[in-house]
Amino acid sequence: MMSPRRLLLACASGVVLLSATAAPTLVLAQSAPASATQQAAAWPQANSDLPADPAVRFGTLPNGMRYAIMRNATPPRQAALRLRIDAGSLSENDDQKGLAHFLEHMAFNGSTNIPEGEMTKNLERLGLSFGGDTNAFTSFDQTAYTLNLPNTSDEVVDASLFALREVAGELLFNTEAVDRERGVIVGEDRIRDTPSYRATKAMLPFLAPGQRLADRLPIGDLDIIRTAPRDRFVDFYRAYYRPERATVIAVGDFDVDAMEAKIREKFADWTNPAPNGSDPDLGRLQPRDAETRIHVEPGTQSTAQIYWTKVHDAAPDSVATRRKDLVRGLALAVLNRRMSEISRSANPPFLGGGAGYQSLFNAVDAATLVVAFNPGGWQRAIEAAEQEQRRLVQYGVGQDELDREITEYRTALTASVAGAATRQTTGLAGSLLNTVNDDEVFTAPADDLKLFEAAVTNLTLAEVNAAAAETFAGNGPLAFVTTPVAIEGGEAAVTAAIEASRQVAVTAPAVAAAVEWPYANFGTPGTVTARTEVADLGTTFVTFANGVKLTVKPTTFDDDQILVSVRAGNGTLDLPSDRAVPMWAAGSEVTEGGLGKLTKTQLDRVTASNVVGAGFGADPDAFQFSGGTRPEDLALQMQLLAAYFTDAGWRPEPFDQVKGQIGTQLDQIAATPGGAFGRYGVPMLYSGDKRFGLPTPADIEAAQLSDLRQVITDSIARGPVEVIVIGDVTVEDAIAQTAATFGALPTRPVAMTPSEAAARVRFPAPTAEPVTINHTGAAAQALGYVAWPTLDAIGDRKPSRTVSLLARVLQLRVTDELREKQGVAYSPGASATASTVFPDYGYAFVQAETPPDALPGFFKSVDDVATALRDAPVTEDELNRARLSAVESIRRSQATNGYWLGALENVQDDATQLAAIRTSISDLEAITPADIQKAAQTYLLPDRAWRAQVTAQAAAQ
Repeated sequence: MMSPRRLLLACASGVVLLSATAAPTLVLAQSAPASATQQAAAWPQANSDLPADPAVRFGTLPNGMRYAIMRNATPPRQAALRLRIDAGSLSENDDQKGLAHFLEHMAFNGSTNIPEGEMTKNLERLGLSFGGDTNAFTSFDQTAYTLNLPNTSDEVVDASLFALREVAGELLFNTEAVDRERGVIVGEDRIRDTPSYRATKAMLPFLAPGQRLADRLPIGDLDIIRTAPRDRFVDFYRAYYRPERATVIAVGDFDVDAMEAKIREKFADWTNPAPNGSDPDLGRLQPRDAETRIHVEPGTQSTAQIYWTKVHDAAPDSVATRRKDLVRGLALAVLNRRMSEISRSANPPFLGGGAGYQSLFNAVDAATLVVAFNPGGWQRAIEAAEQEQRRLVQYGVGQDELDREITEYRTALTASVAGAATRQTTGLAGSLLNTVNDDEVFTAPADDLKLFEAAVTNLTLAEVNAAAAETFAGNGPLAFVTTPVAIEGGEAAVTAAIEASRQVAVTAPAVAAAVEWPYANFGTPGTVTARTEVADLGTTFVTFANGVKLTVKPTTFDDDQILVSVRAGNGTLDLPSDRAVPMWAAGSEVTEGGLGKLTKTQLDRVTASNVVGAGFGADPDAFQFSGGTRPEDLALQMQLLAAYFTDAGWRPEPFDQVKGQIGTQLDQIAATPGGAFGRYGVPMLYSGDKRFGLPTPADIEAAQLSDLRQVITDSIARGPVEVIVIGDVTVEDAIAQTAATFGALPTRPVAMTPSEAAARVRFPAPTAEPVTINHTGAAAQALGYVAWPTLDAIGDRKPSRTVSLLARVLQLRVTDELREKQGVAYSPGASATASTVFPDYGYAFVQAETPPDALPGFFKSVDDVATALRDAPVTEDELNRARLSAVESIRRSQATNGYWLGALENVQDDATQLAAIRTSISDLEAITPADIQKAAQTYLLPDRAWRAQVTAQAAAQ
């Protein structure tokens, strides 16, 4: 079972933070503080009436370490390992702030049996990529190490368990290694220092004043990070890295008995004679009345978060607590549905909003009401949200509303049961980790459905309405308002506005009219005129009389999952290059605009009991409608996409909403170096071509829905329609449902051929000195970027794959140089892109966020790395470390429906794409060190490089 706690946001390889602007969770986490005795905590099912998933083997070693093992063959021959330590930043003493997270970094910097710098390399030699497959994170209440294994050979499993065992009890904390890592942590803090992070930092003391949570962000205190002596690290390590505080999780395609034996062999000798660290005193919740805190933060989304706080409910996980959570969740789902409908109205009072109930790391429980709005719109947004919340409490939910939410819950749980046998290994490992952290029983999807059905049987409106009222009782309302501009009247004005709103009478909600599905008939089903089998790829090509082309690939990767893509028109090729078309609004406008005969709200209502979806986007060579469904809903899914294709609503409200908020969003983007590069630098990589990059303020001001509509409808009205169906489907069902929808449409006019100019994109001219771009964030933040023009990926893919592998070698070298040796960049990156549409367009790049004064050194280091790659071949070891992770990534992807949905695009018209699929691994395996050197000599030339640097505006003035 997936843990109900959703408040955590796991950063790529660092700390975990509360989200200041994220929508809150809908279910209360039922975790309780772990015992600080020398005995391991019992598995929660030992003291619960909930049944644990019988597919998981739970055990405890004599030394107290717990383990959970589960066989899962999706994807085949792969596995995921997790080592959880029951300690995070809340366990730190005042002079240790940040050391729990720092210690996580040190796990990769030397242990008794693995020399410094070798752990990551050892794992790379087995096919695990650093950051992607080898990672870790630290939260307030746990530290976790994650390894995603490319295969389950004894070699890989044994080496991975050995690495985790070294982390658990054998770290050395060499003084020189600690000192080198200080700069990396400081660099991470610099990157994390975003507007949303600063809002979170201000929010915690407001929500939990006087409690430990208020000043224990995992990143810690920079003064301590810079100066803490080695002994302080060792003290924390010995206190909390101990068997009785550890849990090993293993999920994958292996024999459970064999994996259990390996875990016992590796961890049975782990002992820690030091005293067990104490569990943190989280402090007491203080009684409070209505209060407001305003946090002014340029570059952040305007939000109001209103809380009602209570003492944490530490009741153990049980049938009763889950039923209580469900009933509360149903009431909140009704409120969220109402708020969503308000946000879709003309001139809505807020951009989006939602409500939830959550536990903040056992320190405090809180009901939350969140709304986002444009600057200056705080009062109208807060009043609308407050009154809608009060309408729920005063008048309750309607039977039709409750029935709908029960139907949606049931539909989701039923889908989970149907897909249980093919759940993804990494997802299961993450779910087990969450339930361990929350001290919850890991239950099977079938049991979750049974519990749900028992809970909703005879469920009354009175019970749901009582839960709604109880949810919003407690301290408060406590309003935390984040805004990029000051609010006139300050906090007193906001508190007064909330109080005045509470005096406004609210009326009962209107009952929505029933709707029917009006898109079941598209005409006489089309006839098949051609059918071809591609045996080695398990794919079938079908052509209908009207020219529609269908590509079908049945798979067994995910039970009950079918992905559908419908492509038409020429996509980006049909956009003008000299003026901006508001494609930034297309995804929201097409889907949120609903259909000609149904608004989006009506559409959601009529499909509530089905698993269907609709998305829209622009590919370089086609516009694409997409959706995901299950076998029993395939007919409706195809009808839905055909309805969007032939009768999109094009209502103005979604367009107006996006247009009204995108300027604020762009300001937020510009508040970080990476965001500013995305806003201003990416268009430069396309030499100012208006089809690429983000809009300017002038583009936004001039944007018209009619322009967007005309470009898209004109493009998709001509030329062939390509339908791709992947997943738990038979070829005959895919043919039948496509024949009844897209195959039934009239024969289409011939496609317009894009002009030669439309098919050209130019990489910018080289720059001797970096182009300077400004961001609006902290002056200590900067970014360096170097890119070299390369080649396209049209036709033979081997050359572009060689460049891609060269970029992976670049990644290894810049990580080693900038992070490990110099400590000036937390997460330097290198990659390559090659167009399959635009001839001769592609580039490789290196980027890193550094302090501004480190930028000259960054550019020199990149030049030095490029020179070294030109001057000498890479070693076989280095090439294999780069190549193995690439190969394993492809193999892993090829066991997913999503991979094939993209890989099979346009294959019926371009035979080279089939060859590209077949050679994706063999091409990489055939690349030699000489090939890498030749690619470096061809492309990584200093006089071809385009350089940019992003610095703060204040520093540039």
